[in-house]
Amino acid sequence: KPGCARRRGRRCSRCSSGSRWLSTAGCNNARWLRSGPLANNDDAALSRLAAAGDRRAFHQLVLRHEGRLRAFLGRVAGAADGDELAQEAFLRAWQRGRDYRGDGSYFGWIAGIGWRLFLDRYRRDRRRADHLARHVSDDYHSAPPESGAALDVARLFVHLSVQERAAMTLCLGHGHSHGEAAAILGLPLGTVKSLVQRGRDKLQRQIAGQIAGQIAGVPHEQE
Repeated sequence: KPGCARRRGRRCSRCSSGSRWLSTAGCNNARWLRSGPLANNDDAALSRLAAAGDRRAFHQLVLRHEGRLRAFLGRVAGAADGDELAQEAFLRAWQRGRDYRGDGSYFGWIAGIGWRLFLDRYRRDRRRADHLARHVSDDYHSAPPESGAALDVARLFVHLSVQERAAMTLCLGHGHSHGEAAAILGLPLGTVKSLVQRGRDKLQRQIAGQIAGQIAGVPHEQE
C-alpha cells in the first residue's frame, strides 16, 4: 500500500500475508489499527480471534507487543539479530495461535517463543559463544544511542551472560516478576533470582570500576 513499509523494501505486517510480520509503526495503516474496532479489545480476546484466523486481531497484538519484544531480544542477542528473532517469533505466534491458552500474559507467551528461538540458534552455532560479546557490542555501538545513559547500559550489558541479560531485562527493565521471567525463560524460579542478583552484582562492579577510572583520569587541581 502507498507509503507503507513495502515501499521502503520491507513487508508491512498489515499489507502482507508473507513470511514476516514487520513493524506497523511506519505504515499509514498504523493509525487505523490504533483506532479501529479491535483497538479496545484485551489481549485474551484478540488472541482468540487471531487463533481463529483473524489477521486484523493479530496485527493489533503485533502493534501492542512488538516494541517490547524487539527490545528484550535486542538486549539478549544484539539489535540486528533481535529484530530477526522478533519477526520469527510473531510468525510462530500466528502459526500456533491456538497454543496460547491465556495462562499468563500474551507478551510472556511470545517472549518465551522468541527466547527459545534464540537458544536454538545459539546452540546450533557453537562459534556464536566466542563471538557473541563482540557482535553485541558492535551492534550497540554502531547505532547512535538516544543518550549517554543508553550507551552506558549497552556497554555494561556486554559483560553479562545471555541468561543474565534476559533475566535482568525482563525483571528490571520490563517489570516482570521473577516468577513471570522464570516462565518466559523456562528456568526454575531460584535460577532466575540468582541470575538477576548475579547480573546486578556484575553491573555494580563495572560501574564502580568506571567511576574509579574516571576519577583517576581527572588531573589534580593546582593550589
